[in-house]
Amino acid sequence: MTRDRAKAPPRSPHITRAGWQALHAEQEQLWQRRREVVKHLAAAAAEGDRSENAEYIYRKKQLREMDRRIRYLQKRLPTLKVVDSPPTETGQIFFGAWIAVEDQRGEYTLYRIVGADEFDPKRNWISIDSPMARALLQRRVDDEVSVETPGGQVRLIILDVSYIDPT
Repeated sequence: MTRDRAKAPPRSPHITRAGWQALHAEQEQLWQRRREVVKHLAAAAAEGDRSENAEYIYRKKQLREMDRRIRYLQKRLPTLKVVDSPPTETGQIFFGAWIAVEDQRGEYTLYRIVGADEFDPKRNWISIDSPMARALLQRRVDDEVSVETPGGQVRLIILDVSYIDPT
């Protein structure tokens, strides 16, 4: 048995300005919180027997999780390419687009294509690396798109493409 994991496909380096700023702010906040966790960890370590010290065990776990995220952000942030401006062809779907679609049941949904580090299912922000985004890229209004989803095959008709937040 091997411990090697299958390598994940590379993530797209594109990100919106707001997404980059949020990741940068998260990194700064993690460094601030880490200082506090280290203080609490040192205090818990000073209490004696660490094997049965719940505070010490909890703070070590918390520190490990924070360090993992900080390492990820330190590697990821320098590789990201901020996309600030809309493409010259605004009638076509590219990164950062807001796309209004209608499915075969007649339900209307508004999606936004964003970077892999900023997708948000609650807001219908989909990663540029997702099957849905790949199916929508370079399409235009009135194009019909077929996408394989976990719930089965879905057909969508593109109603609108915009690069300005419609809300």
